[in-house]
Amino acid sequence: MADSEVLGFEHMGLDPRLLQAIAEQGWTRPTLIQEKAIPLALEGKDLLARARTGSGKTAAYAIPLLQHLLHRKATGPVVEQAIRGLVLVPTKELSRQAQTMIRQLTAYCARDVRVVDVSASEDFAFQRPLLMEKPDVVVGTPSRVLSHLLQGNLNLRDSLELLVMDEADLLFSFGFEEELKTLLCHLPRIYQAFLMSATFNEDVQALKELVLHNPVTLKLQESQLPGPDQLQQFQVVCETEEDKFLLLYALLKLSLLRGKSLLFVNTLDRGYRLRLFLEQFSIPACVLNGELPLRSRCHIISQFNQGFYDCVIATDEEVLGAPVKGKRRGQGSKGERASDTESGVARGIDFHNVTAVLNFDLPPSPEAYIHRVGRTARANNPGKALTFVLPTERPQLKEIEEALGGESSESMFLLYQFGMEEIEGFRYRCRDAMRSVTKQAIREARLKEIKEELLHSEKLKTYFEDNPRDLQLLRHDRPLHPAVVKPHLGHVPDYLVPPTLRGIARPHSRRKRNRPFTSQRKFKAPKTQNPLRSFKYTKKKPRTSAPSAKHS
Repeated sequence: MADSEVLGFEHMGLDPRLLQAIAEQGWTRPTLIQEKAIPLALEGKDLLARARTGSGKTAAYAIPLLQHLLHRKATGPVVEQAIRGLVLVPTKELSRQAQTMIRQLTAYCARDVRVVDVSASEDFAFQRPLLMEKPDVVVGTPSRVLSHLLQGNLNLRDSLELLVMDEADLLFSFGFEEELKTLLCHLPRIYQAFLMSATFNEDVQALKELVLHNPVTLKLQESQLPGPDQLQQFQVVCETEEDKFLLLYALLKLSLLRGKSLLFVNTLDRGYRLRLFLEQFSIPACVLNGELPLRSRCHIISQFNQGFYDCVIATDEEVLGAPVKGKRRGQGSKGERASDTESGVARGIDFHNVTAVLNFDLPPSPEAYIHRVGRTARANNPGKALTFVLPTERPQLKEIEEALGGESSESMFLLYQFGMEEIEGFRYRCRDAMRSVTKQAIREARLKEIKEELLHSEKLKTYFEDNPRDLQLLRHDRPLHPAVVKPHLGHVPDYLVPPTLRGIARPHSRRKRNRPFTSQRKFKAPKTQNPLRSFKYTKKKPRTSAPSAKHS
């Protein structure tokens, strides 16, 4: 379709207040999914839409939802305030993200349309008053919404008019099948519904039969990932596991890979192993995983988007393989600590301005590859993806390439040209660091971080609400130091830098950390002494008394 034929936001009959908010977001023209879905949704049709990650699916359902509510209030009869829109998502992070998007779009009509995220807090008592005020839109995970329905905090049977299921292909696989079927029994018989998904699978087909009525199916003719002009995809061939750590060290320590990066690994232990390895060289990074409290996870994403740190190590159980039906995600096997069943990293979370995605561990499936790499090259920004591959993993990479490349004869993966012999001088350093990161150190690191994040999330919650500037100073990439750290490894002598890289490598440059405006004066807290430890016993010398007179 020619550019002149693209249907703009201004031609969709939207409320002027919505158009003003859209302009404030800097959206000059709709994306393909928005251009096709919004007019159909405004006609009152049910939608089943598939579009790749980062294509603007959230706005594609949020805009018609808000337009419906505003139009109803402006032209319809005066009726009692009620909850008329429900947005279901598979994770708490996506719930928070959807709420943020809706609030941005209602910036100029906030008095007319109110939205509540019921996944935002663990306390039902705190959310009950918010729901009693009957907001226009409720966002949440199926289990959380169902809990409020069963407790009588929500009543949707007589008021709901529009239902949205975002990332529909994950709702069943995240263990919400039973909750969804029970939840649908609490909804009215007639309502408009949207199912938004990155892929069409059996779960989506099952939801379609449960929820939609004569839907319009949108299978957009676009590649599942951006083209080579926007996204460069490399395969990094490593002969051994040690080579993977060595190459990653060189890329990050010598600043050969600049900008913000996401590192994906397949297991939580691998994530902490990688973090402790990078700590040995004073390379800050933080691990984002489902064991951390929701406030901590969202705060990590927020600070990463604000540029507080450049490297996040991400894990997500969903990308490890096909989940077991009927089994709640995150339960795991015996001996594994259960993560938050409603958390997710690889899918849908909006990381801003990610320069590169590094698949340190090979994704187990084409879908996992799509959702990982979809974190970069978003909204017409350039990006690159580096996939580390061992010789034994090449058949798996070939399967991913065949699934994504289609009938094209050209390989979608460029060979990452890097002379390993040039960084051989760093190998002994990497071996030292890898030896220091033991299984015991990994266990201690996981336990220490969970304890610290729980403290930050719960004990100081009220304090941070009253002192938001101090919350900005709370960082998640501080060294854990359960492993033995050798200070000299943080410095790179000039003679170790390969001659061919000396013009571009920056081994000594440290990125200036973003800090809010605060006083630069450092106050030292008074040291508290334990009297049982600080008390020193000194043996007293015997008193020498004057000789007494002898009594005769």
